[in-house]
Amino acid sequence: MRRPFIAGNWKMNMTHLQAANFIQDLGDKYNNKNNCEVAVCPPATALKSVKTIIDSDNLDIKLGAQNMYYETSGAFTGEISPVMLKALGVEYVIIGHSERRQYFGETNSDINKKTKAAFNADLKPIMCVGESLEIRESGKAGQFVLSQIEECLDGIDEESMVDLTVAYEPIWAIGTGKTATSGDANDMCAAIRKKIGELYGKKISETTIIQYGGSVKPSNISELMKMSDIDGALVGGASLEVDDFMDIINYQGSQ
Repeated sequence: MRRPFIAGNWKMNMTHLQAANFIQDLGDKYNNKNNCEVAVCPPATALKSVKTIIDSDNLDIKLGAQNMYYETSGAFTGEISPVMLKALGVEYVIIGHSERRQYFGETNSDINKKTKAAFNADLKPIMCVGESLEIRESGKAGQFVLSQIEECLDGIDEESMVDLTVAYEPIWAIGTGKTATSGDANDMCAAIRKKIGELYGKKISETTIIQYGGSVKPSNISELMKMSDIDGALVGGASLEVDDFMDIINYQGSQ
């Protein structure tokens, strides 16, 4: 059985002091009734502070980064390398979030390079895919998302796939309060799993963790997690409130 995986993407929120206070508050209330894998993904400026508290308080929470560049070093002003993240104790890294695609022009080719670089640095990528409202309404959402999967995974070997998480996040549902119906979300996650099976075989497809992301909150997490092919959530705004994030981690019922 695939272990549920809940990751909080804090986006461009919280100074390092605010992040330290948050993770301390989370630690004070932390329990994990569903035995989920849990990660928080602070801004890069807060990674060290959050990691220090996770370690000192012995919290069963993993550290993730929100982005990275695909080169290990060099004249790339403002970028952060996978080697730098690894040295900070980062375990997960979000690759290709829709906001990176939309606002910073990241392509499937860029995401493919970043995913390979993450694996090379022994980081676990959370690789994001998803369609816009325009594509959804055109009836081509499935074709679009599966093309993303194929292009972003080009040249990635079967051995690396063990550490890959895919996050399906329909762009039109991110930060809008709208959520894909649990059935629609599950249908897309099932199609992604099928495509991974075509590329890597049934065993890999059945063990790959596929998260849903897009206005996930305490009120909808239980329904989402009852679906056959949704294994967790990439949580945005609701991960910035300790009580909301705890409610999501401790959703009612499991797969």
